[in-house]
Amino acid sequence: MLWLWRAYTKFLQAHPFKAQAANTCLLMGLGDIICQQAIEKAGLKKHNVVRTVRQASFGLFIGGPLLFTWYSTLDKFVKGTAAIKTLKCVALDQALMAPTFITVFYTLIGLTSGLSSAEVKDKLKQNFKTTLINNYKVWPAAQIINFYFVPLQHRVLAVNCVALFWNTYLSWMANSRQELVETVMVDETPASKTSPET
Repeated sequence: MLWLWRAYTKFLQAHPFKAQAANTCLLMGLGDIICQQAIEKAGLKKHNVVRTVRQASFGLFIGGPLLFTWYSTLDKFVKGTAAIKTLKCVALDQALMAPTFITVFYTLIGLTSGLSSAEVKDKLKQNFKTTLINNYKVWPAAQIINFYFVPLQHRVLAVNCVALFWNTYLSWMANSRQELVETVMVDETPASKTSPET
């Protein structure tokens, strides 16, 4: 495993943006796999590959670049001693990035899943508050450790390692209710109904 870490750090030094987008992609996709297999018990035959690719793609094209830019911006503009800077960064992260990330995630996952804008709005209304509250149970403590102890170039990876479990939760919140609705709609199609007795 040491060779893998060395290869990653070498790639990170040469291509920091690409490396952090890639690890976000990998860990968001893995979070969905864990959600489907460990929580939803879908099994390999019923695993929704498109859903996993969708969440991994969000990490690659949106989540990773967004976090990379955000942490770089905080590191550049937030000033103070190590402790004060950490507290400022955590406060800004939880006040601004947390609600933004949750909103963008639910919106894009919903739209790319085929939901209408009205359905996405309803999902946000149903899930946003609960997700944000649960975010505040996990992330302030994790981010204090991240901002204080972890070098800037490794912060996205550190967050993603903690976020593996968070991504599993996000995947469940973003997909479970919609898949339940789709199942009900299939079950209620005319072809699935038996004719009433005469």
